[in-house]
Amino acid sequence: MSRREEFDHEVVTETEKKLKRPPLYKVLLHNDDYTTKEFVVQVLQYVFHKEHTEAVQIMLHVHRKGIGVAGIYPYEVAETKVALVENLARQHEYPLKCSMEEA
Repeated sequence: MSRREEFDHEVVTETEKKLKRPPLYKVLLHNDDYTTKEFVVQVLQYVFHKEHTEAVQIMLHVHRKGIGVAGIYPYEVAETKVALVENLARQHEYPLKCSMEEA
């Protein structure tokens, strides 16, 4: 068998790399006694692009339970939204706290 014939009969296998989805993070709003309900609804609409009805439902959940999920995002997006919420709150002189945790 010639060298050329050996190569014609070899099987080439390719391994397919599977990409893992990045971990997601929950962006959490924390209830306080000073931030108005209206401001929280506005934040949910502006920062998290929630419809008014959904924003009100999330706000009420946060108000009743003390904490609630505003959205679930990849790390960098969640981090940006947390910073944006806290900056908006400070600009309007509210102590609204926003945090993130792995989903």
